[in-house]
Amino acid sequence: MASSDAPTYAARWAALKNIPPFLGLVWRASPGLTGAMILLRLARAVMPVAMLWIGKLIIDEVVRLMAADARPDTLVEWWQSGLSDQLILLIAAELGLALASDLFGRLVTYADSLLQERLVISLSMRLMNHAADLDLASFEDAGFQDRLDRARRQTMGRIPLVGQVMQQMQDGVTVVSFGAGLIAYNPWLVVLLLVALIPTLVGQMHFNAELYAMNWRRAPERRERDYLRMIGATSESAKEVKIFGLNAFLRDRYRELAERFYAENRVINRRQLVVMAVLTGIGTLCYYGAYLWIIGRTLTGTLSLGDLTFLSGSFLRLRGLIEGLLSSFSNMASQALYLDDLYRFFDERPGIASPPDALAVPAPIRQGITFENVGFRYPGAGRWAVRDLSFHLNAGETVALVGENGAGKTTIVKLLARLYDPTEGRILLDGRDLRDYDLDQLRAAVGVIFQDFVRYAMSASDNIAAGRIEARTDRPRIETAAERALADQVIAKLPAGYDQMVGKRFAHGLDLSGGEWQKLAIARAYMRDAQILILDEPTAALDARAEFEVFQRFNDLSTGRTALLISHRFSSVRMADRIIVIEHGRVQDEGTHDQLVAREGRYRELFELQARGYR
Repeated sequence: MASSDAPTYAARWAALKNIPPFLGLVWRASPGLTGAMILLRLARAVMPVAMLWIGKLIIDEVVRLMAADARPDTLVEWWQSGLSDQLILLIAAELGLALASDLFGRLVTYADSLLQERLVISLSMRLMNHAADLDLASFEDAGFQDRLDRARRQTMGRIPLVGQVMQQMQDGVTVVSFGAGLIAYNPWLVVLLLVALIPTLVGQMHFNAELYAMNWRRAPERRERDYLRMIGATSESAKEVKIFGLNAFLRDRYRELAERFYAENRVINRRQLVVMAVLTGIGTLCYYGAYLWIIGRTLTGTLSLGDLTFLSGSFLRLRGLIEGLLSSFSNMASQALYLDDLYRFFDERPGIASPPDALAVPAPIRQGITFENVGFRYPGAGRWAVRDLSFHLNAGETVALVGENGAGKTTIVKLLARLYDPTEGRILLDGRDLRDYDLDQLRAAVGVIFQDFVRYAMSASDNIAAGRIEARTDRPRIETAAERALADQVIAKLPAGYDQMVGKRFAHGLDLSGGEWQKLAIARAYMRDAQILILDEPTAALDARAEFEVFQRFNDLSTGRTALLISHRFSSVRMADRIIVIEHGRVQDEGTHDQLVAREGRYRELFELQARGYR
C-alpha cells in the first residue's frame, strides 16, 4: 500500500486474515485464561434472551392470575393458596440468572485484565527477541525505525482487540438466540433490522480505514513529534535547551506537527459525524416501524402482553447488539489493519546469521585476523566507508588504528564484530571467513566498547555485568573488572557501592560524570574477558592522567589477547605493538610509533600537529 493511499475495501476485508493468527498469539500467551474467557462469555451470551423470555412468562402468568375469577386478597393468602407457585419459581429463576450474570461479568473483567497483561508481556518479549536478531543496518535505517515504531505501538495498542474479539463472539451467540426468537414470530423483523444497519457498517468501515491511512502516512512525523516532546523535557537535554534557548524552537516545531495531525483528524471526524448521523437516523426509523407492527398485533389480540414485552425488548436489544456487532466488526477490521504493522515487523529477517554448518570459534585464536581487499559501503550511502582494505592482526598482538574522523576506523570495528558483512573482499579468523563461524560464539569472543557506549539506568554492578550478563551474580568477577578499569574508585564514592542505581532516569539514581561513566563502560569490556578486545575511543571523556593510567592498565591486561585500540591521542597509541594508519578507508602506513615518526607520512604530520598543541 502506498503511504499516501487509503486502504481499499478489499484490503480492509483481507486484513481480517490477521485475526486467527492474533488469536493464536493470545492462546500462546495464556491457554488457561483464554479457555476460561471463552467459557465465561458463552455462558453470558445466552443469559439475556433467557432472562427476557422468563420476563415474558412472568408477565403472562401475572395477567393469567389477574384474570382469574377467585383471587386471594393478600400476599399471605396468595402464598397459602399455591396459585402463585409458578410465578414464584419464575421470579426465583430470573433472580438466579441476574446474580449469575453479574458474577460472570465480574469474572470476565478479571480474566480479561489478566489475559491482556499476559499478552502485553508475551508480545513485548517477542518483539525484543526479534529486534535482537535483526541486523545493525536495520536500526540505522529510517524506514525500519518507522516500522519498528509502528510495531512497538501495536504491542500495546492492539491489546483491546482481545476483548473486542471475545465480545464479538459473545454478542454473536446472543444475536443468534434473540434472532431465533424473532424469527419464530415474524422473519421480516430480522430482515428489516439487518437492512437498516448495513449502511452503518459500511460507513463505519470507511472512516476507520481513513483514520488508519492517516496514521500510516504520518508515522515519520509522529516519530519526530514524539522526539521533540522528549528532548524538550528530559534530563539528558535540559542543559543545552536552557543554555541555547531551544525551548521556543522545540515547542513551536512540536506544535506545528501536532496541529497538522489535529487538522487532518478533525476533517475526517467532522465528515464522520454528518454521515453517521444520517445512517443512524435511518436505522432508528426502521426500528420504530417494527415497533409499531408489534404494538398493532398486540392491540388486535394476536400477541399477548408477555409477547409484546418479549418482542419489543428483543427487537430493542437485538438492534443495539447488531449495531454494536457491526460497528465492532468494522472496528475489528480496522484493528486488523494495524496488526499488519506487527506481522510485517516479525516477518523481517536478518541478513547476518550463522550458516547451517557453522564452525566453532577457535579457543585460543592462533593465527589472528586478516582483512583481504575489504570494501564496505553503508546501505544507501554513495561513497565507500572502506575500500581495498588489507592488513593482518597477529594473535596476541596489540594494534592501534590511527586516522582522522571519517577514515573508516569504527567501520573496521563493526566489520570485525560482524555487525556488518563486507560488501567486497573478506575477513579471515585463523584462515577461515568470519561468515563460516557461529555468530553468537564470534560475538562472545569479541569485547568492544564504543565511544557512544550506553549508559544503563541500572545499578553500577549491572552496568559492568552487561559485558557478560550471564555472570551477573558473580560479584568477584565484577569487582575484578572494575579494578582493571579503575572504576572501583568511582564505585567507592557511591552511597550504595555496587548496588547504587546510576543515572537520573529513576528515583534514587545518582548521575555520574562523563569520565566516570566511561570507566564503567571500560570495566564492561574487561568483564567480557574476550579473546579479542577492542576499545574505540574509550577515553574521550578522561583527563590526560586518567587516560594514561587506563591505557597502561589496558596494555598490561591485553597480554595474550588480540587487542585493537582506536584513539586520537598519540601518547596512548604509542603503547601499541604496531600502529596502522587509516586514510580514506585504506591502509596508508603501518609500523611502530618510532618507525612512523622517523619517516615522512600522515602519522608524523598528525603527531606533530598534536604535539604542537602541548608546547
